[in-house]
Amino acid sequence: MTEIAKGLEGVQFTESKLTFINGSEGILLHLGIPIQEWAENSTFEELSLALLDGKLPTATELATFDAHLRENREIPHQLIDVIKAMPRGINPMQALRTAVSYLGLLDPQSEDITPEARRAISIRMIAQFSTIIAAINRAQEGQEPVAPRMDLTHAGNFLYMLTGHEPTSEQARLFDIALVLHVDHAMNASTFTAIATSSTLSDMYSCITSAIGALKGPLHGGANEAVMDMLDEVGTPDRAVEYISGKMDRKEKIMGVGHRVYKNFDPRSRVLRDYAEHVANKEGKSNYYQILETIEKTVVDRLGDKGIYPNVDFYSGTVYSDLGIRKEFFTPIFALARISGWCASVIEYSEDNRLLRPSSVYTGEKDAHYVQIQDRQ
Repeated sequence: MTEIAKGLEGVQFTESKLTFINGSEGILLHLGIPIQEWAENSTFEELSLALLDGKLPTATELATFDAHLRENREIPHQLIDVIKAMPRGINPMQALRTAVSYLGLLDPQSEDITPEARRAISIRMIAQFSTIIAAINRAQEGQEPVAPRMDLTHAGNFLYMLTGHEPTSEQARLFDIALVLHVDHAMNASTFTAIATSSTLSDMYSCITSAIGALKGPLHGGANEAVMDMLDEVGTPDRAVEYISGKMDRKEKIMGVGHRVYKNFDPRSRVLRDYAEHVANKEGKSNYYQILETIEKTVVDRLGDKGIYPNVDFYSGTVYSDLGIRKEFFTPIFALARISGWCASVIEYSEDNRLLRPSSVYTGEKDAHYVQIQDRQ
């Protein structure tokens, strides 16, 4: 009997120096550095460059990279026209997938798969993802896209393009931390999909479009949106224990709780919990946070010994909501951060590329013969 690894769980097909996860102990490292240290000390720009190059950058290298990101924030007017022409009410991930694919049509370097080209395209995509997503949000609301500003950080500029108002330094930093926490997470479904596409020697835009398609699925992206739906359903903190206990009694899935890898607290959720509490208290929006706090305690008390704890999606939705981001755009925000991890993983795998060609166990017949259509029952 051949043992089948359902969902490829436990299958190791490549090596990577980018991200390490120890799920049983709740550890997440990028280049050997704990995610908590990245969140506290670094920025989205620095972590993106560190993953692309596989090392901590010097001040000069980071300044150059940051300048390149700022220079490449604008998107072609043809793409803006396409975004404006998209039907209202569509899934924002559909819009993002289409926009990125169209962007590839406008890039004369798109078919170049040399290491130098992959890196240059990656920098442009990292810069332009924020502009695309903000433009999609504005267009879907019937508003004109806001042009990027060169004097703001990556996170601050996105919030500016999204709302038309310059964010406070605290808002920009909070969003920056949220991006840092989502930049990369080892061999998740979307990263694996990007690598699988890349292994055929396809172009970077195809790789990233494939990844977006994988992230769109509710089992990968979208959990933080479902958490917000759950909070609205609970309504008030005093209903939280009864609500969540009922779900556990019925063995129903609790969004934002449990993880395929982590059997301990997701370290990213610990960082976001502190910021969610700070924002909730400052903005007078403690209702959501109190519900989450109650749900977490109830779940951990009953299911913690089974390795079920809150994950990063549990608190991220409340942070995004407090920043004025509509819940329909939570998954595109995920992509806004993960684009750096996708690109870095594709580049790393391309250094020692091998076409991915897994096999399956055949369970069909082996002694059948063709039957003429008029003789079939």
